[in-house]
Amino acid sequence: MIIPGKGDRRKRVLAFILAGGKGQRLEPLTVYYPKPAVAFGGVYKIIDFTLSNCLNSDIRNIYALVQYKSAELIRHLRDGWQMYFSTARGEYLEIIPPQYAGTDQSYVGTADAIYQNLYLIEQEQPDYVVILAGDHIYKMDYRRMIETHRQNEADLTVGSVEMPLRESIHFGVIQADAENRIVGFQEKPKDATPIPGNPEHFFASMGIYVFKPQVLIDFLMRDAADSSSHHDFGKDIITKMVASHRVFTYSFIDENRKTAKYWRDVGTLDAYYYANMDLIGVDPVLNLYDASWPILSAPVQAPPPKTVFRENGRTGIAVDSMLSPGCIVSGGRVIHSILSPYVNVHSWAHVEDSILFERVDVARHARIRRAIVTEGVRIPEGAEIGYNPDRDRDRFILTEQGVVIVQKGAKI
Repeated sequence: MIIPGKGDRRKRVLAFILAGGKGQRLEPLTVYYPKPAVAFGGVYKIIDFTLSNCLNSDIRNIYALVQYKSAELIRHLRDGWQMYFSTARGEYLEIIPPQYAGTDQSYVGTADAIYQNLYLIEQEQPDYVVILAGDHIYKMDYRRMIETHRQNEADLTVGSVEMPLRESIHFGVIQADAENRIVGFQEKPKDATPIPGNPEHFFASMGIYVFKPQVLIDFLMRDAADSSSHHDFGKDIITKMVASHRVFTYSFIDENRKTAKYWRDVGTLDAYYYANMDLIGVDPVLNLYDASWPILSAPVQAPPPKTVFRENGRTGIAVDSMLSPGCIVSGGRVIHSILSPYVNVHSWAHVEDSILFERVDVARHARIRRAIVTEGVRIPEGAEIGYNPDRDRDRFILTEQGVVIVQKGAKI
């Protein structure tokens, strides 16, 4: 990305996407691939939102740092996303595994992930380094944040969003003065400092950072030499920088263009379920149909979805739902659900308030309600899921809010 700088000089941006997260709280959805590669909204992966934000922000020099069970994620980025970048214009999306730079281990923290790739910053010599998480759902123009960073002459700018106080144990908590300069930072405290004038909320770090490159290099070099460090941006780098450098916060401006700001950390099964359900309302909380801020992904090579049969008691129908390419609703009913590519719902089957991953097959007379069914599962004829919590608990995983998780190999 190139943005206007002072005078006639143009400024160049290099982005790193941290995409190696294991996503333990999302198990079993993350048994075979990392959190950024988990399906979302039928045809997307979670990482597609961060990548789409980059392209919509005209950031086209990107390194995706992968680690945990990365084969599926690498295929998705390599086969599906390279078409959006022009090497002739110097654009790239490069996939980078752990480099073992000065260590004998894989990435041990967010700061260590960038430290192992400092040579890329030294080679590229960008004017700004943007560090992004690959596992959040939101729409954001990073250019606004970079411009604010430039105007503040900041060494580091941290993206922030308002969150309820009860959520503080899951986020970095920012305290800022009237000029948005960060004066305090706590990593996942039990009791967060609320926003002045807004006692029910705090400023949460979004895991989005804009750095002056040399400042970033200097701090990561010192951090790597510190045996007591967690090598994490929240726990180590930000807290140290606040005392000695110009560190500012940038309040999230939502490109989703709704009344309430939309930013979701889909870190738990319930959060993931409800974020998907946000997509299929009459007036969806997250709008995927806004052509001014498109969410892109790897094209699905499959025929259009279809519904077949129109007989008394046997009608293929889908209402308030999203059907991906390759889906066939053959005499069954799909209500308020999301079907990923190549899902089959057979005659007299009923699917409601559910998310079905790729190539799920729902046999005749089966009934599914408030469930997430993982890739390749076959639901046998007459099976019932989501209607008897005690019986479901014996066979499947139930979330705190009663969503049933049906994984491959479960006794259905």
